[in-house]
Amino acid sequence: MTDTILIYGAYGYTGQLIIERAVQSGLKPCVAGRDAAKTGELAKRLDLPHVSFDLGDSSALQRALKGRRVVLHCAGPFSATAAPMMQACINAGVHYCDITGEIEVFALGHRLDSSARKAGVAIVPGVGFDVVPTDCLAAMLKAELPDATDLVLAFDAGGGPSRGTALTSIEGLHSGGRVRRNGKLVRVETGFRTRTFPFPKGARTAVTIPWGDVYTAYVSTGIGNIEVYMAMPQRWIQMQRRMRFFAPLLALPPAQWLLKYLVKSRIQGPDDVRRQSSDAQIYGEVRNGSGDLRSATMITPNGYDLTAESALTIARHLHDDAHAHAGYYTPSLLMGAEFVRKLSGIRLTMAGGTP
Repeated sequence: MTDTILIYGAYGYTGQLIIERAVQSGLKPCVAGRDAAKTGELAKRLDLPHVSFDLGDSSALQRALKGRRVVLHCAGPFSATAAPMMQACINAGVHYCDITGEIEVFALGHRLDSSARKAGVAIVPGVGFDVVPTDCLAAMLKAELPDATDLVLAFDAGGGPSRGTALTSIEGLHSGGRVRRNGKLVRVETGFRTRTFPFPKGARTAVTIPWGDVYTAYVSTGIGNIEVYMAMPQRWIQMQRRMRFFAPLLALPPAQWLLKYLVKSRIQGPDDVRRQSSDAQIYGEVRNGSGDLRSATMITPNGYDLTAESALTIARHLHDDAHAHAGYYTPSLLMGAEFVRKLSGIRLTMAGGTP
């Protein structure tokens, strides 16, 4: 396969993992990014074609997309970068996927569904750990209980949250959390609700967060009431709740800059040993109006490794079936609910039901 897959943000931590996996599998994607020096250095090291451009330069962006089939977008924060890349892909007739977990980006992709269909372009945000395993799990649980009205998802990110997840969380500190009620997105207080979940390796307390599944799981399953939780130490949960009182200040650009600077300087991607020695745990449950319940648990590889495999697999799928898909998709709607089972290192247990 030639350079008809373009990976933008390739020199970031996750981008490099994806590129290296692509090369190991015999692909030669085009390496792309804003920084010409970093892009060129990575391309030279891996003997790959490359191109550098700023997403604000629409002419350069359109030139870079000429002749491509798929863009795998890895340059966050996606709240700032997804819109120009999505629109450029629609204009150029190129499939789009990214590794976001941001609700606003999923909503943007959904709003572009009609335009994408007319252009014959697939728009597939969230093809990494955010939100492939949880989205597939939600779809599988829905199949187990078709009349489900309530969905709860929870995860324990082994090794701690990624830099991207932390940066996304900072952007949302001032606006509180999100849940879905009767099909509508509803704002709630930061740290709105806590609950203890029976993860495979032991119970953990988790707190509601505005995770992407609050948007995507509704599209995938039609379930109208959705909450997503992330396991955290109790002191972190308490800190989140204290931040409610500072929400107006946290929205100010200086506060956002400082918090993001601290994240970028202190949170780096794990080395190979730490990645390979850590994993993630997921719990999901659905209930119907009669109180019937179905639940499941999942253990996955470290989120970075899962992202590298799932993102590249979905990009290749879009490339190889270039004319089969058009419009907005969640991962499970594009690849099927069972897609997650095909990824490396997945251990899934469907627990059945209890009254």
